[in-house]
Amino acid sequence: MTTYSQLQQAAHASAAATTRVIVQVGHCSQSVGAAQVADALRSALSGHSNVSLIIAGCDGACFAAPQVLVTNPSGDTQRYANITIDDVPALIETLATPENPPFVKGGRGDLASFFTNQSRLLLSRCGSIDPLNINEYIATGGYSGLNAALSQSSEDVIQTVMDAGLLGRGGAYFPAARKWQGARAANDNPRYLVVNAEEGEPGLFKDRHIMEGDPHQLLEGALIAAYATGASQTYIYINAEAHLSAQRIETAIGQAQEAGLIGDDILGSGFDCQVTVRRGAGGYVCGEETTLLDTIQGNRREPRLRPPFPVESGLFQRPTVINNVETLSNVPMILSETVRPEPVEGPAGASPPFVNGGQGGFSSHGLDSARGTKLICLSGSVQRPGLAEVPMGTTLRYVIHEIGGGPTEGIEIGVVAVGGPSSGILPPTELDMELRPGMLHPSGVVMGGGGIMVMPEGIPAIDLVRQLAAYNAAESCGKCTPCREGTPRMVQILDRIASGNGSNTDIEELRNLAEIVGAASLCGLGQMSGGPINSALHFFADELAGKEQSNG
Repeated sequence: MTTYSQLQQAAHASAAATTRVIVQVGHCSQSVGAAQVADALRSALSGHSNVSLIIAGCDGACFAAPQVLVTNPSGDTQRYANITIDDVPALIETLATPENPPFVKGGRGDLASFFTNQSRLLLSRCGSIDPLNINEYIATGGYSGLNAALSQSSEDVIQTVMDAGLLGRGGAYFPAARKWQGARAANDNPRYLVVNAEEGEPGLFKDRHIMEGDPHQLLEGALIAAYATGASQTYIYINAEAHLSAQRIETAIGQAQEAGLIGDDILGSGFDCQVTVRRGAGGYVCGEETTLLDTIQGNRREPRLRPPFPVESGLFQRPTVINNVETLSNVPMILSETVRPEPVEGPAGASPPFVNGGQGGFSSHGLDSARGTKLICLSGSVQRPGLAEVPMGTTLRYVIHEIGGGPTEGIEIGVVAVGGPSSGILPPTELDMELRPGMLHPSGVVMGGGGIMVMPEGIPAIDLVRQLAAYNAAESCGKCTPCREGTPRMVQILDRIASGNGSNTDIEELRNLAEIVGAASLCGLGQMSGGPINSALHFFADELAGKEQSNG
C-alpha cells in the first residue's frame, strides 16, 4: 500500500537541480510550429547533460506561441515568445554562456499585461510543469486534495464542496454538489462518473488547455468526485479531434495507476475506482449530457427524454454524475484549502463585490453568489487572444481591454459574441456586463461556456448571427422536429434578409421561430439556438429592419 507521504517523498527526490528548457506545445501552438521548435531544441541540447528539455502545455498566451521558458536551478526564469526554428541557435548560445545578456525576443510587456491582470488558480501550473510527469504535479501539492478527501466520509466531502459554492462550469452553472448528492442518494449500484470533455463549440478551448497542460489536476478532481458519489468507474469523454488532450490524459491515467492513485484500495482507503477514456462521436450535440451517455453505450448521438435525469438513470441506466473538465479541476483546491484569507479588494477594474481577493484559493475569488474563477476563451480582433482566468463577476470590458489589450490601433469593436453559438451577440455599449451565471442582459445573452469573440467594426451583425445560426442548424441531430426543421428555417430567413429578398414579415417570423424552437426542443442545442437571433433583434433590430426594407 502506497501512502501520500511516500508519493511526496518520491516526487521531491526525483527533482533534479538542472536548467529547465520548457517548450509549450499545445493544440494551439502546434499550428505555429511549436513541435518543430521542440524537435530542434531536443537535437541541439543532446550534449548538454545539465539541461532538461520539458514539453509542457500552453499557459494560455496563445498570441505569444510558440513560447520557450528557461529556468535555472535558482528558479530565475526567462520567457521567450514567438520562437521559430531560426531562433534556436541563439537560445543555445545563451545557455552555453550564461554570463552574457540573455537572448531577447517577444513582447514582454504584452505578456506581463496578459498575466498580471488575471487570477490564475486552475492555470497556475499550465505551461510550467511537465504534464507527463506525475512527480512534478505531486511536488507542487498535487493529489493532496484527494488525500484529504479520503480521510473524510463521502458526505463530508460533498458538504465541503457545497459550502464552497462550486457551480458547474459547463454553461448551466448547476451546483456541483447537488448532482453528487442526487447520485449518492440513489439506492442503486454501480454508480458512474462521466467527465464531459467534448467541448465542441467554436471559440472554446479551455478544457483542452487543462487536459494538455495539467492532466493530473483533472484526474484528481474526478477521483474526488467519484469517491463522494460512490462511483466505481469514471469515463473521460474527450472530443474526437482532441488528439493531444487524449494522449496526455491517457498517459496521466497510466502514471496514476502505477502510483496507486487509480485502481483498488486507493491510498489504503478502501476506495476502488477505474478510469477509462472514451472518444467523442463527432458533433456539437455530443456535449449534451444524455447524448454523450448514449454514444458511450454505442447508440446514435441523440438526446434522451428527461426525466429521468442521469443522477437517477444515466449510463447503463445507473446513477451517473456528469461534470465538465473545468468544474472538476476546481475540486482539488477546494478539498486542500485549510485557511481562508480575510476579505480584501479584488483586481482593479474587475467588477466588485468580491467575496475575497488577492491570490488565495477557490474561496478567495469571485462573487458571494458565484465563487471562484472562470476560464475565458478570448479570440477575434484583440491584440492578445488566448485563455484567461478571472474572478466570477469580472466585466467583458476588463477581459477584452486589460487582458486582451483591446483591438489593434485604428480598429474599433463592432460586435462581441459571448458564450458560443447558444448565447448571442452584444454591441460595444454593453461591455460593462459582468461574467456571472444567469442572464447578462434581457436580450437573453448568457455567459455559457466562457467564450468571447470580438469582431471589428464594419462586420454586419446579420453576418455574424447567420454564421452562428448556420452552425446550430448543421449540428442538430435531427431527433426532434422543432430543432430539425426550425434551425435551418431561421438560417433561410436570415439569408433572405441579407441577400435583399426579405419581406416585411421576416423579422416577426424570426422572433416566433426562436421562441417556438427554444420552447419545444428536446435538448440544449435547440433550446438555446434562438439566442443569437433574440440578441440580434434586441440590439440590432434597426439594422436588420433597415436591411430588410432596403432589400425587400
